[in-house]
Amino acid sequence: MQLGGIIKNSFIDYPGKISSVLFLNGCNFRCPYCHNHELALGCPENRIQLDDAIGFLEGRRGFIDGVVVSGGEPTLNSELKALCTKLKEMGYPIKLDTNGSRPGVLKELMDDQLIDYVAMDIKTHPDNYTPLIKNETFDASRLFASISVIMESGLPHEFRTTCMRSLINPEFIGSIAKLINGADLFALQNVTTKDVLDPEYFENNSNASFSAQEMEQFRQIAAPWVAKCIVR
Repeated sequence: MQLGGIIKNSFIDYPGKISSVLFLNGCNFRCPYCHNHELALGCPENRIQLDDAIGFLEGRRGFIDGVVVSGGEPTLNSELKALCTKLKEMGYPIKLDTNGSRPGVLKELMDDQLIDYVAMDIKTHPDNYTPLIKNETFDASRLFASISVIMESGLPHEFRTTCMRSLINPEFIGSIAKLINGADLFALQNVTTKDVLDPEYFENNSNASFSAQEMEQFRQIAAPWVAKCIVR
């Protein structure tokens, strides 16, 4: 198994922990603002062998508090369960980053106690995913199912939305917040347009981001529905 890359030390990717981040290749969405586009397209420049990453993590026991498995979309990888099993055998708590498109994989990992924290990206309300993001096999019901699986799991979790005009407005923020009513954390972040998967899209849509005041408005709309809402 090859990984798309590794961040050896991160203070921000796993809340409350010093972590290493393992990136898996491939994604079934094509978000124009994706900053991991080489991973999403399955062609990263800095591939590493899994054995090398495991060797590094073996040597960092006691210094690293947890491991983040990210992507791309890691639930697409047939070896994800084996990877999580190995990391758990090493004693590492695992955070999984996902787009929520494969609820069955999420549930299996949870049922087998192979993950400890879940972060799911919600691009906009699931009924409003557009051809900008979805592929021909997109099924909104899977996103609703993943949200339910996460919310009912009892695991620490967060939901994240990148705010881009055409995908996000006050109404959509409110509808997403109601959908994740009671969630531990809802993190909002403003879209950035440098080094993205589809730079041409932003050349034709130069006003894609929001002001700080608009982002705070979104936070205030969402805050009553979740335990904590932040702008990152």
